[in-house]
Amino acid sequence: MIPSATDQDASRPEHPPQRPEQPLQPLLHDGVIAYRAPTQVWSQPGGDLGAAAIDGIYHGDLRHVRICTLRCDEHAPEPIAVSRHGASRVAFEGLLRRIDDASADPKVRLRRDRRVSDGRVTEAVTVRSHLAAAIDTIVTLRVVPDFSPMQDIKAGLARARGWSVEESLDATSLTVRLATASFELRAPGARLDADGDALLASWPIRIAPFGSVELGWSIALDDPSLVVRGVPSNTDWIRPDAVGRVSDRRLARWLDTALGDLDALRLALPEHPRDVFYAAGAPWFFTLFGRDSIWTARLSLPFDREVAASTLRALASMQGTVDDPATAQQPGKIMHELRSAALELPGEGVRLPPIYYGTVDATALFVCLAVDAWRAGMPEHEVRALLPAVRRALDWLVHEGDGDGDGFIDYIDRTGHGLANQGWKDSGDSIQWRDGRLAEGPIALCEVQGYAYEAAHGAASLLDTLGEPGGDGLREWAAALKARFAASYWVQTPEGRYPAIALDAHKRPVDSLTSNIGHLLGTGICSAEEEAQIARLLVTDAMRSGFGVRTMSTGAKGFWPLSYHGGSVWMHDSAIVARGMELAGRHDEALLVVEELLAVAEGFGYRVPELHSGEPAADTVTPVPYPAACRPQAWSAAAAIVCASILAA
Repeated sequence: MIPSATDQDASRPEHPPQRPEQPLQPLLHDGVIAYRAPTQVWSQPGGDLGAAAIDGIYHGDLRHVRICTLRCDEHAPEPIAVSRHGASRVAFEGLLRRIDDASADPKVRLRRDRRVSDGRVTEAVTVRSHLAAAIDTIVTLRVVPDFSPMQDIKAGLARARGWSVEESLDATSLTVRLATASFELRAPGARLDADGDALLASWPIRIAPFGSVELGWSIALDDPSLVVRGVPSNTDWIRPDAVGRVSDRRLARWLDTALGDLDALRLALPEHPRDVFYAAGAPWFFTLFGRDSIWTARLSLPFDREVAASTLRALASMQGTVDDPATAQQPGKIMHELRSAALELPGEGVRLPPIYYGTVDATALFVCLAVDAWRAGMPEHEVRALLPAVRRALDWLVHEGDGDGDGFIDYIDRTGHGLANQGWKDSGDSIQWRDGRLAEGPIALCEVQGYAYEAAHGAASLLDTLGEPGGDGLREWAAALKARFAASYWVQTPEGRYPAIALDAHKRPVDSLTSNIGHLLGTGICSAEEEAQIARLLVTDAMRSGFGVRTMSTGAKGFWPLSYHGGSVWMHDSAIVARGMELAGRHDEALLVVEELLAVAEGFGYRVPELHSGEPAADTVTPVPYPAACRPQAWSAAAAIVCASILAA
């Protein structure tokens, strides 16, 4: 019997139960950033900080300031324009209609010119008037300290800490401290006060008829616990002659932005200040990441040869020496991530030590980068200095990388609170069968076998050239790996024949069609015909969105265009695919991918994000953001260099 409307209403609770509020990771897609690693400022389009969860002034893994607002007669300027001048400078234009006259044309405006350097944020403020009468007003800056760790902000758990404030003897600055971290606020010409949870700077000003007034403030940040250090800006670090003249307008604008971002993402270790590497990306990853730093150096090699060598030296200085399950360290292994303290991701049950080695691919990629740098002209004495680290990495590949004895490089988290997946697709659900089931570990990723084959073959040539022993043994090991790969990884599904994304714990090929297979191109582990098959599959509608190559085929049950690794598009991933196609002689397919990446760059104003939605281009004029994606991201910026190299070929 169908109940009546009255019966239905009576059966409903008067107040439906409320779902408990869950912490939410901040969204990033519409934030405005100015940065020079390891310092960054996230704000709103008007220049104020505080309205969005990500807003703040950060130095390393600590947000020093949560809120920073500018008011004129207690009113916020109305934003009309944001102008980005490279990575480290952004200007905000706003109207001050509350102190303007009643005519239609705005005649009073305010400009905030923000600049960020290592450990310092400055802002020049200009108030301009086109009125015939003078204006008396008060400009007020309000700064709220925070000192929340980055991991709490990412988890949506940020909360202000208790801090103390000190006034300088000459009353020209206020210093805020929490433990060893601190920042100093200076505001020349202003009255400085500490008011409850905030610092205030107030400037009484008179704007002459048709005149302007300039004022400014700065914050200097300090945190002795930082495990990385900034690198001075260097406009001479690139080699644009390596790819020839750029004729595509979109590519020229993308390169200009990308090279500026890469310059501002450079960092070094305090004990090795000359060994520069690329931080992975903003806001979460202003530190050394094995895989990310290596891939960025590889992709940018045509423009920057020196950073490849310095990245290798930085990573070699932290190469594994012992077997330690707590840190996933093993002798010869290249580290994954460096932090100043343990990293906890509460919603994911992850707790990583400050130096963590849970990456299955960085060690092979370390060797590949060494070979690339040698072939690109790294001086022989630098190559020889790195040989011990290269040999240790090769020993790990040959002896330790195969944890279960099946002949393939694999991984499994031995702690229960490390990363469950340790390839570049490191989310918990990234390794799936076509029917949506998650694969059981140990996992042997297909692309890692390709990296290992390329590393062994390349290192053999390097050793031969230097008159060093070991080349023949490496070639024999690589040949055996190639034969095992051909016998074990290839699957046939309704989408075609291709390598599985991985072998699971039972040595079964996990049969989803993914972008991982594009990383095999150019490594040598596949035959020319197999590479052609892979290239053709990756440009089908199931994989190519119109805005890059999807991480997973639309034919998989787990596909979702906003899945982190199960249907989205990652710029670096698509660039690696295009690079592999070019290396494999599949130039036409490479050009298809490059054209789509240029469309992405244009759609995102030429600062491309870490990833975006795998929505088909037929359904949207511009790429749909993945709203929590880092932007900028080092290897996404380096994708521009890949595209330039392919178009110049």
